[in-house]
Amino acid sequence: MSENKKYSVLIIDDERANIIALTSILDMEYEVFAVIDSREAMETAIDDMPDVILLDILMPEMDGYEVIAALKKSEKTKHIPIIFITGLDSVEAEEKGLALGAADYISKPFHSKIVRLRVQNQIKIIERVRIEHDLNVVLKLKAELIAAKELAEYSNRAKSEFLSRMSHEMLTPLNAIMGIAQILQMRNIQDNIKKNIKDLDTASRTLLNLINDVLDVAGIEYGILKLKESVFNFNEMLQVISQATQYNASIKKHTLKFTADPAIPDSLIGDEKRLRQVIATLLANAVKFTPEHGTISFSAHLLNEEGDEITLRFEVADNGIGISKEQQLVIFNIFEQAEGGNTRQHGGIGVGLALSKRIVEIMGGDIWVESEPKKGAKFSFTCKLKKSQ
Repeated sequence: MSENKKYSVLIIDDERANIIALTSILDMEYEVFAVIDSREAMETAIDDMPDVILLDILMPEMDGYEVIAALKKSEKTKHIPIIFITGLDSVEAEEKGLALGAADYISKPFHSKIVRLRVQNQIKIIERVRIEHDLNVVLKLKAELIAAKELAEYSNRAKSEFLSRMSHEMLTPLNAIMGIAQILQMRNIQDNIKKNIKDLDTASRTLLNLINDVLDVAGIEYGILKLKESVFNFNEMLQVISQATQYNASIKKHTLKFTADPAIPDSLIGDEKRLRQVIATLLANAVKFTPEHGTISFSAHLLNEEGDEITLRFEVADNGIGISKEQQLVIFNIFEQAEGGNTRQHGGIGVGLALSKRIVEIMGGDIWVESEPKKGAKFSFTCKLKKSQ
């Protein structure tokens, strides 16, 4: 029997001597209460909902058979086990009581051990039923969780396949447009038409970057963005980034400074594309948010080396418009911009820093910003890579 719960027993008997005797036998183990009027039995049982009922067969006004019939008819009390109290030495009486739904019977005069055992048996049945119910609930919940997990996995696979198809369907015609624009630029055509073609090529490349950003955001949100590690040349990667940034910086007459720790191994293993994406995003933002004739600096440092794993720290600093403390709290969130609203001057859909944060975290690092309004900003991030053998 459970030690955490004290079960209750309701005695329905018009003889006070029987109530006193039964109470003295049971009150050490159970919460015992009684009624002597059979007409009050139903109301008391419904109000107090005892775990077990001891019911005398022979009572005035309303006998035990009528009481048990009423109790079994009620939705609230029909599951309460009822033990008949009987002084009748009659098989017919027992049969009638059991047929009406009695769980057991106790004969008079009372034998203490028999009374306790018969009540305990009913309590054990109650506990077993409750355990089975709880087990069924647990099994049902487990089945629901498994089904939900399988549904989520199926949904992620479906989303991944959808993104793959969408990527192909969007990028294929866009690449065709960009290819045609490049071919036309090499032709000997009028300057005004060549300018239009160059604008078309620039717009196409901008659209390509936006599509890739949106696909990356979807991949992160659906948990399907994975790293693709390979051997790459670190310094060659920086050179490519520097050349691309230098072109954009020159348009705004920025001074661009690139430095890299010579202790960083030349050949590394990691996702070069994603690392380059993060660095390029920070540099593009620095160019975008720094007024003309500004200064932008990039540096890479070797922080730690353990076995074949190294930890690098990258910094991108500018002397641009800066970022307030309030804005710093949201700029790494999806679709947030430091200057949001329809009046923003610098464009973009506000996913670059959020993507960078997710990528850096997948690469085992962290990203943060130090800035004040009108005093520029310094973005820093760390990541883990491996040395190539």
